[in-house]
Amino acid sequence: MRAARLISVVLLLQSRGTMTAAELARELEVSERTVYRDVLALSAAGVPVYADRGRTGGYRLLGGYRTRLTGLTRDEAEALFLAGLPGPAGDMGLADAVAAAELKVLAALPPSLRDAPARTGQRFHLDVPGWFRESAPPPWLADLARAVWRDRVVELRYRRGEREVTRTVQPYGLVLKSGVWYLVGRVGDGHRTYRVDRVVGVEVGEETFDRDEGFDLGAYWRAQAEAFLRDMLRAEVTVRLSPAGLRTLRHAAEAPFAYDEAVAGAGEPDGRGWVTTRLPVESVPVAYDVLLRLGPEVEVLDPPELRARFAEVARRSAALYLEGPAASGDGQR
Repeated sequence: MRAARLISVVLLLQSRGTMTAAELARELEVSERTVYRDVLALSAAGVPVYADRGRTGGYRLLGGYRTRLTGLTRDEAEALFLAGLPGPAGDMGLADAVAAAELKVLAALPPSLRDAPARTGQRFHLDVPGWFRESAPPPWLADLARAVWRDRVVELRYRRGEREVTRTVQPYGLVLKSGVWYLVGRVGDGHRTYRVDRVVGVEVGEETFDRDEGFDLGAYWRAQAEAFLRDMLRAEVTVRLSPAGLRTLRHAAEAPFAYDEAVAGAGEPDGRGWVTTRLPVESVPVAYDVLLRLGPEVEVLDPPELRARFAEVARRSAALYLEGPAASGDGQR
């Protein structure tokens, strides 16, 4: 465990230049006292770690010291090649760069690990697009990816409904969600999200922008995705659920937080184990489709129009199954 941490200290200093003990401690999730001991151990082992004193000081490596790609376990080497699976990188026009990087990493690996890319390719394949979707990447994706890498301002022409709009965008990042690419960019004082398949034109200028280094693309996307779902689920229905219905609701609910809120708001179980709760939904018609999957494990209490719709479908189902095919007109010749 300590050996892996010492390697991490060297790699962090190698990639970031100067880091304070507090910064290293946060990255490694250890105490600053542990960092001090690790630095002493590295110095004793001949690694030229130097401490700059003062308010802007920290630890750094002397003389352009570089560590070679050694100490990788088999799991680490195979995970490294897993990150380079064909697909998203190729969509962004980076297939050649990924292939070249893999060759360089492969050349640096010890002989015992050089079968890592073959083992990975035989065991994992990433098929990103959802079913019934076009597999070809959006036409402007590669241009946007280059602008993202180079921090270049772009003029974006975008299809919004029946009209086309133009925006000057600082492209911060690209996100692939369920086979759909999204561009996250700064427009004015805030960030906006655009579906790349709705982009009809991109002009990448020579102007660069100063990226906000505190911006966290992953955190932004998670917050936006949850906000989108919460904004979409504006209605509520009141239901009674059996124990089996409550379990099935986890998979039927429109969003995980909707299920969590339904569980958190559930009352005490009755004598049969049924509970009453409120479920966030997009609309009454959508709620019908969601709850229909639970069959007899759910009873709708409110709103009245949804309860009446379930009562009607229950009567029609009973007529089909209790009176037989002849009564419903099916099976007659």
